Amino acid sequence: MSLVHFQFESQCLCSNTDVTVILPDKPRDISPAEFYASGKKYRVLWLLHGTFGDYSDWLRKSNIELYACERDLIVVMPSALNAMYENWSNFCLGYQSFNYLFDELMPLVYNWFPASDKPCDNFIAGLSMGGRGALRYALAHPEKFGGVASMSYIPLDFDDPENAANLKRVAALDRRELESHAGTCEGEFSQGATDLRQRNDMDKWGGMEAYLASPENLWPHMKDWASVENAPKLYLCCGTDDPLMYTNGNYDKFLAYLESLGIDFAHSEGPGAHEWRVWDRDIQLVLDSFGIHNESRGNAF
Repeated sequence: MSLVHFQFESQCLCSNTDVTVILPDKPRDISPAEFYASGKKYRVLWLLHGTFGDYSDWLRKSNIELYACERDLIVVMPSALNAMYENWSNFCLGYQSFNYLFDELMPLVYNWFPASDKPCDNFIAGLSMGGRGALRYALAHPEKFGGVASMSYIPLDFDDPENAANLKRVAALDRRELESHAGTCEGEFSQGATDLRQRNDMDKWGGMEAYLASPENLWPHMKDWASVENAPKLYLCCGTDDPLMYTNGNYDKFLAYLESLGIDFAHSEGPGAHEWRVWDRDIQLVLDSFGIHNESRGNAF
């Protein structure tokens, strides 16, 4: 396969940004002139990283190159800082991470690479924060994708009394104290980091009520999915030892909610926590669920 890493100045992100793209193999029994002039357009997987990650995560920590090669698939892996794949107008000069995919990265990829722009050939998936991003993008523009997958992420129901009480607690905290606690945290699982991320979401919208009414509160907007004609295939998966999503019951609650809305989806659960062993396994299940199967394409070595 070909591996392309490039940097460019993004208008949406107001900074230079990195992107990695995996391109299909040229079979050794086909001449370069024949292969590169074929005009073939390939299916595309938009693959999103999680918190603390970047454009290189999937390459360094999984076998995504092999899986893409076997399936004759283009994989596009952008960077999004820890921005939740949302717009942050108050960050430096502005960091429009949500707009970036649709307004900038997709046109770039469709015009610079042999990538199909047909919705049936485009799929989006991500892990943890990236799973949230995949759901958010597909909810906003379901017409652009043939499939969406969230690995180790589900939205919270803020009508649930426990979740509602926690949101009110975070909204009432002193911001400087919040920032000091988050600054001494160890990893994304700490309460301080979780609280600060939630508070940032609320402050960006002007408070708790505005946040709850915004498109960033994904749980109620799943009702919109139920009314979409020819909605993308939806796939959810999680490790059964995941303390963030599974062992607290939130994952099963979300599956039940989707069923109550009449939404068609597939899901799988297996051993593992919030970790790369799970995501390397699950991305293969995701691709199969999209109908992108291992066809033993590419060169054997």
